[in-house]
Amino acid sequence: MPQTVHINHAQNRAPALQRLLYVEDEPGIQEIIKLTLEELGQFTVLGCSSGSEAIATGAAFRPDLILLDVMMPGMDGPTTLKALRQIPGLASIPVMFMTAKNNAREIANLKAQGAVAVIAKPFDPLTLCDEIRNAWYSQPAK
Repeated sequence: MPQTVHINHAQNRAPALQRLLYVEDEPGIQEIIKLTLEELGQFTVLGCSSGSEAIATGAAFRPDLILLDVMMPGMDGPTTLKALRQIPGLASIPVMFMTAKNNAREIANLKAQGAVAVIAKPFDPLTLCDEIRNAWYSQPAK
């Protein structure tokens, strides 16, 4: 029988996770994830359909976490992350990538670029919020 790992959030110094900036170019996927995050996770979500939109609106939204799709036309996730890191107020915001390229090498590469976690696509909408929270609260205290 599989075991679920439970993290004692009270022992971690990470602040509560409330505001997510989510960047996804596929409208259907963006809609499903935004609905999942808002309804199941009770998060406040700003959904952006491109890296340039996230760059233009992200700082004003003041996210706790940035969730980036890796493969997007024009400006991909890693390029978007580099640009977001140049914006005061977003430079140190934790980032999680979502990708269908979930082989060990790709995951290691994304983590080397600063991701605190990599979430595999396809994802399970029923466990997505827990997966995000577990990665959030597993970060080392700052």
